[in-house]
Amino acid sequence: MKFGGTSVADPPAVRRIRGLIRDRLGKRPAIVVSALSGVTDALYRLCEMCMNGSEREITELVSSIRDRHMNMVHELISAPEYSLPAEEDVEKICGELELLSLSACHLGELSDRTKAKIISCGEYLSSRIIHRYLNAERIRTAFADARKMIITDDEILKGNPDMDAICSSVPATLREAGEDCDAVITQGFVSSDSHGHATVLGRGGSDYTASMIGMAINAEEIEIWTDVDGVHTSDPRKVKGTRSLSHISFEEAAEMAHFGAKVLHPSTIEPAIRKNIPIKVLNSMKPEASGTTILQDSYAISSGAKSISCKENIIVINIFSTKMINTFGFLNKVFEIFGKYHVPVDLISTSEANVSITLENNGKLDEIVRELSGFAEIRVENDKAQISVIGKEVTNIKGMFRKIFGSLLDYKIYMISQGASGINISFVIDRNKLHEIMNILHKELFENEGSN
Repeated sequence: MKFGGTSVADPPAVRRIRGLIRDRLGKRPAIVVSALSGVTDALYRLCEMCMNGSEREITELVSSIRDRHMNMVHELISAPEYSLPAEEDVEKICGELELLSLSACHLGELSDRTKAKIISCGEYLSSRIIHRYLNAERIRTAFADARKMIITDDEILKGNPDMDAICSSVPATLREAGEDCDAVITQGFVSSDSHGHATVLGRGGSDYTASMIGMAINAEEIEIWTDVDGVHTSDPRKVKGTRSLSHISFEEAAEMAHFGAKVLHPSTIEPAIRKNIPIKVLNSMKPEASGTTILQDSYAISSGAKSISCKENIIVINIFSTKMINTFGFLNKVFEIFGKYHVPVDLISTSEANVSITLENNGKLDEIVRELSGFAEIRVENDKAQISVIGKEVTNIKGMFRKIFGSLLDYKIYMISQGASGINISFVIDRNKLHEIMNILHKELFENEGSN
């Protein structure tokens, strides 16, 4: 069971998840929690203050974080035998947080290792408090440190997990921690390298943590509890009239995440695929809703458009050369440069003299353009967005392209690409038309149709 930041945002939210956990005690759940909603953002701001702020600003921000968590302890836990240790946990973690931040401020230097420790504090605060609270509610819950289980390489701020090490460490750690307990609680997002040094999985990595733990213990299912009732036909914050999908395949979910859907971390699917473990996306605020089940593709998964995803801030790089641009050597050289800077690309369009590539806004853009300019003319287009229509065999359905683009004749379409898997049709538009186009497209594809 993984609970995101909105599912543990405040005392009422935590009381709700208590009931969800209690209902599943017969299955001895492993519980993964994120930081309280907004806390990780505050910790990233704290990192900025370490380099550009003052000691007073740092102290005030840490104090506000401490106060929020202390208030949660006081509202949730009345029994002193549980509330006092919870208060001590908060004081200890916030004291270390303040010391790390002030030290970095004094030095004028914030190492990646220190940053990883700072931005991890939110998960340790939430998991410690919820651990004490569940025990105060007579749910025997053990505490496990995710850094003993989720082992990565030495990419400190976006660690790449060592799946073999994780499959070994998770069962042993949970078994040791959870003896004579009904449940075990741990943290999402945080990890360590093989030497025990702090790393993190990157923003949104708590889903990934839950999926890897589920894989390692051969879980019956992986539950992702969030603030929406499953995976929707599009982002409800951008599009009117969306609906929840009852079932989608692993491949469809992976494409949705890759092309901008925010419900799941893009890497979440892969560990579940390894062991064919269903993932359920559920709403902690509406637990009675059935949510979405993600499972291996089968005849039960219908063909057709399932969802419209988007990336709001896309850059298009047009690479022009008088040479044969579609030769293997030229394209290989182009992608070597993107690989050198570890910058992934999304869409690729080629013609006799031009390659167009899309990527999300990235700090390495100037370096990439400089190297590309050594053998080609480069034009960079900003203020673009990317829309993807995703669904099983969507590229093979007769009339699908006409249905999509026939509704958008009044808008500029800059690139069109279909994935090799046949699961997505993607294109680029002007960013200021994104919400307008998504609503038109959603109405065209999903209005008055039955649920998938």
